[in-house]
Amino acid sequence: MTPLLSFRDVSFGYDDLDVIRSASFDLETGTCTALIGPNGAGKTTILKLAAGTLHSSSGSVLLNNELLHTLALRRVARTVALVPQQLDVPFQFTVREVVEQGRTPYLGFLRGPVREDRIAVDRALELADVSGLQRRIFNELSGGERQRVKIALGLAQQPKLLLLDEPTQNLDIGRQVELIDLLHFLRAEGITIFASIHDLQLVEGNFSSVLLLSPEMPLMNGTPEEILKPSLLEKAFNCPPRRHPMLLERIHRQEKRVG
Repeated sequence: MTPLLSFRDVSFGYDDLDVIRSASFDLETGTCTALIGPNGAGKTTILKLAAGTLHSSSGSVLLNNELLHTLALRRVARTVALVPQQLDVPFQFTVREVVEQGRTPYLGFLRGPVREDRIAVDRALELADVSGLQRRIFNELSGGERQRVKIALGLAQQPKLLLLDEPTQNLDIGRQVELIDLLHFLRAEGITIFASIHDLQLVEGNFSSVLLLSPEMPLMNGTPEEILKPSLLEKAFNCPPRRHPMLLERIHRQEKRVG
């Protein structure tokens, strides 16, 4: 089966600084993949390359086995939605007006929103649990509320691949649980999930695979059990494992199995 998204020896840099070096991996349809790594390692860059908003300096990014950079932006936006960390809305748009922007790839020059667009927006608002906020001004919302609206904006595109940049940012524990439940539901609906995750404790049990990105080592790809090893994480994050609660817990678990 052809992967939905493929990176083939992809490299990218800003000015003279190499951020991504020869990254290769596949995202299969219906999978849920976590992208982890220290700040500044290039997680947001990977997501932007996957969305086609950045173009690699070498190597290839393939969407359904077609070169991503050769595809029309409208066509890409009907397949891939990127939910960024920050969304700047310069005007006093309501939540619904913001989410309606997700229908832009489906609107023609002479075609305004129709019934199917309104249905898609309603469903996106409902899935992200922001239907009750739709008449509120986006810029007046709390950080957690804005985060859920951004996810609704991405869902309004009806993507096959949903890219999430730190989706649990600004969410309290209850909202994090709701978000993870939503990701499980979307995956069951056939949407492929690729999310950069800061809280490693959310990865195990919720993601089918993990990409570990670090300046200290080549990009690594595997199951949570294979990647979330104290020895790997210690090197990637430059953090002694016995100083991090999650790593300490995993060490104790491994010692117990060995014992």
